Amino acid sequence: MKLCGRLWLAAFVAVGAYAEELPDLSNVPRDLVVPEVSSAPPAPGLRSVQTTAGWQGTQVYHTIYLPVDWKAGGRFPVIVEYPGNGNYKNAFGDVSDGSVEGCRLGYGISGGRGFICVCLPYLEIKDGEKKNAVLWWGDVEESKRYCVATVHDVCARYGGDEHAVVLCGFSRGSIGCNFFGLHDDEIAGLWRAFICHSHYDGEIETWPYEGADRAAALARLRRLGNRPQFISQEGSTAATESWLRSTGFPGNWTFEALPFRNHSAEWALCDLPIRRKARAWLQGVLAE
Repeated sequence: MKLCGRLWLAAFVAVGAYAEELPDLSNVPRDLVVPEVSSAPPAPGLRSVQTTAGWQGTQVYHTIYLPVDWKAGGRFPVIVEYPGNGNYKNAFGDVSDGSVEGCRLGYGISGGRGFICVCLPYLEIKDGEKKNAVLWWGDVEESKRYCVATVHDVCARYGGDEHAVVLCGFSRGSIGCNFFGLHDDEIAGLWRAFICHSHYDGEIETWPYEGADRAAALARLRRLGNRPQFISQEGSTAATESWLRSTGFPGNWTFEALPFRNHSAEWALCDLPIRRKARAWLQGVLAE
């Protein structure tokens, strides 16, 4: 595992090294602030902490944000987001704590209106206790059960449109769009489209988990079908594009490079061309 960890770190550094000379996102003003989490019941404009039925009494929880224009009886598309790995900090000050509270993409791309935003954890089981996993996938089957149950619950209770559920994520969450979101036919069937920012399943085979190899990634990719994916990366998407071209899979992909050096989802909180493109892409996908 130590060798695998070193290979993973070397691959990660190599992928990010080319971006060092790019501008820094810290110099770009934010026009959005993600609401603080609350223990209050979900309400318009509020980001609440909840635990899905069946996991009460555990340490498992997710967050749900109801848009400011939410009304009972309405139907709203849903953005489901997975966070990046925790315990991460780089030389540019980019930080990821691996928590659902730290998610940025869904709220930023929606602008807080028109979409229900749900940030889900991966679940781990240690010493018989279930809790949110800060690193990688935890227990994949348990995480899948929580995801499927939560998506159905959000749609039933809060007017989410089960035909307009979009999966997104940053870093670990981006890889997870395929690794986890296309894990099997049941969970793969939940999603209308995907937004993957910074890394992609199969792009790097030395990630330290079982199933990181390209043969396994290709098996998952085949469950995507023709559903659209918006794929972005700081600096360049060339590594992901090269891997996907090599598969021969005729995907429905849109690639956008983030012209900043930061390994971060903070761009979604800034009025930047890439965010405008992501928003336009999403509206186009949902209009089809």
